[in-house]
Amino acid sequence: MSLNIVQHATCTFCGCVCDDIELHADAEKIVKTKHACSLGEAWFRNHTAERLYPEALVDGQPATLDTAIDTAADHLYKAHMPLVYGLSNITCEAQREAISLAELAGGVIDSHTSL
Repeated sequence: MSLNIVQHATCTFCGCVCDDIELHADAEKIVKTKHACSLGEAWFRNHTAERLYPEALVDGQPATLDTAIDTAADHLYKAHMPLVYGLSNITCEAQREAISLAELAGGVIDSHTSL
């Protein structure tokens, strides 16, 4: 099996923007990383452009996007101090919206880096 090697790949997962990562990929996915931290390695090795899941899940079952939005809104409305967590692998604009939502819902915000 022949591997394609990409040198000096940049990881944008946590925001450190490490740019010295080496990726080894077969025809379908990345199979090995060098110089990536555990977060970066997990991101590169598990990231896929394939659609593996339905548009939305509610209680583990496929649902329409409208049903998922209504369910999420209901959970947020009933929640006491909901946690908005993660946000590292999304755009600045999406982070801004998530923070606004947390403030509106009386929630708290945390980053995966607090681990």
